[in-house]
Amino acid sequence: MIEPKTLQQAIKYFSKPENCINYLVTKRWPDGVTCPTCGSEKVTFNQSHRVWQCGSHHPKRQFSVKVGTIFEDSPIGLDKWLVAVWMLTNCKNGISSYEIARGLGVTQKTAWFMMHRIRLALQDNDGGKVGGEVEVDETFIGGLSRNMHLDKRKMRITGTGAKDKTPVMGILKRGEKIRTLVIPNRGKKALQSRVRKHVKAGSALYSDALRSYTGLAGEYVHQVVDHAVAYVDGAVHTNGLENYWSLLKRGIKGTYVSVEPFHLFRYLDEQAYRFNNRQDLNDSGRFDLAVSQVEGKRLTWNRLTGKTQSEETRPN
Repeated sequence: MIEPKTLQQAIKYFSKPENCINYLVTKRWPDGVTCPTCGSEKVTFNQSHRVWQCGSHHPKRQFSVKVGTIFEDSPIGLDKWLVAVWMLTNCKNGISSYEIARGLGVTQKTAWFMMHRIRLALQDNDGGKVGGEVEVDETFIGGLSRNMHLDKRKMRITGTGAKDKTPVMGILKRGEKIRTLVIPNRGKKALQSRVRKHVKAGSALYSDALRSYTGLAGEYVHQVVDHAVAYVDGAVHTNGLENYWSLLKRGIKGTYVSVEPFHLFRYLDEQAYRFNNRQDLNDSGRFDLAVSQVEGKRLTWNRLTGKTQSEETRPN
């Protein structure tokens, strides 16, 4: 099977239902199809309905390739789903639900739901603590004060910034992956607890001169760069994270325009996925990796919109 390498090839290739199914089968069941309910290998394929049936007698004997994935219970065809995955994983500044809707011929509401389900597949396990040379920094995500009406600006802007902006923390191991976390505030307790949770003791830790980081020198080789004086002092800088913040904010301000704090961690997962796989993988590689992560991740409309109490969140 010759897999697509470009968006044009992906659109053409996945226009055939059998190609969609065969592709997902190779990613999900490389050693052969097994029943998602009982794990049995005794399954038969119904070509006319494009479903399998388990040889064991139990509820939900019949299953499609969508069952147990982000695609489950979706009436949208895999030809549209897989093209949407390709676009979201490879558009550097993200892609709006309106553009997905126009390109795939679905409603904007449907496209928005699809994109959040794909973002769940892009969510990565933290993999334990990181070590070596680590940068830590934080930023605020929200509206620009210059775009606000004067009265609203006076109401929302205080001496420490906009009251309705959401603080986000980044942890970057140089040369490897970034982790981004939505945090309640920039206080000492909030920042240092997350540093200790995600960074190995004894690591070289680089931050700016924010006082909230004071006190970490006893556990880390903590060095500070004062941005009021300089942005780089030899190896002491946070330029890797500054680069990531610029990419993140470019996508949010230019593509998504407005992101609710309730959903912000999903957009962080999306941007971190592209950032972490920008060098080692090409477009088809990022797409393949995303598709290999769709199993075992389910997001319903009620959970997405907060109508149920079991809303899934990413641990910080």
